[in-house]
This record gives sequence, structure tokens and C-alpha cells, in this order.
Amino acid sequence: MARRLDYSARYPLRTTQEVYAAMMNREHWDARIAELRKHSPNDIVSLESDDRGITVELRHVLPRDTLPDMAQMVVHKDMVITRRETYGPFGPEVTGEYTAEIPSAPGTLGGTMRLFPTETGCTLRTSSHAQVNMPFFGRRLEQLMLVNLVDLFRAEAEVTKNWLDQQHPVG
Repeated sequence: MARRLDYSARYPLRTTQEVYAAMMNREHWDARIAELRKHSPNDIVSLESDDRGITVELRHVLPRDTLPDMAQMVVHKDMVITRRETYGPFGPEVTGEYTAEIPSAPGTLGGTMRLFPTETGCTLRTSSHAQVNMPFFGRRLEQLMLVNLVDLFRAEAEVTKNWLDQQHPVG
């Protein structure tokens, strides 16, 4: 059975329109990737945005020697992850989904996103699920993947907040 975990990135004093516009902007994604490159190789494979929505594909490389010991027992080379995010057209609420593909991985990773207004700004809630089909290690690897995803989402949200503050100062 898959494990699930939710993460909410809160953007106080920001509208859904501002956050959505940032996600449509290549410079915003470049800023995210620049931050992630401090830790490992990362690239933007593609970004498409128009009135119909947003589709972005990212490539993350996690060097094998930086993986936790448990993961190194089953991963014998650098882990290359292709993450695809899609968001629907802008509206009062925006929904989307993501997938993360890891070649030869014995499982799945993905989830949904929902950008919605709040009383103090807006929130991007990501609901993730991970399933690893391996006896003995599966449940622990699922939990490890989800915890690391929260760290990734937290770092990306911080970059988005900073980018918005630079582009559109509040106050």
C-alpha cells in the first residue's frame, strides 16, 4: 500500500494570480534550479505555459554517495529523477499533478497540487504518494522518499517567496 503525505506552501500577502504567474515564468524556474544546483545537478528540460495551463519537466540527479545507506543498498548508480508538473488554466483555484520517474525503480512517486486563496494570501498544497514494491525495505524507502520530498518542496517554496519579493515587493 502506498504512503501519503501532504505539504502546504503558504504565501502570505500573495494572491493565487501572483503565484501562478511566477510558475508561468522561466526566470522563476531558473531561480529554483539555481538553488537546487547547490546540492546536486538539476536542469529544466522544458517549460510550456499559456492560457491552457503550465507544464514543466525537471531533471534531478542525486549522486549515489549522497543517498542514505538504506537507499544505496538498492540503488547502484546515481539516481536520475524526471519530474513533470502540470497545472490547469488559471482560475479561483488551480489544480495540477506531478509524477516523478526513476528508471528501473521498483515503485511509483507522484501526487496532486492545489493552489487556492486563503484569508491571508494563498496556499499551494501538494499531496504526494510513494509506493516501493520491495519486501523488507519498501515501507521505509517510501517514508524516506516522502520526507525528502517535503524538504525539496520547502526549499522550492522559499525560492518562490524570495523571487516574488524581488519581483513584486509587498508593502
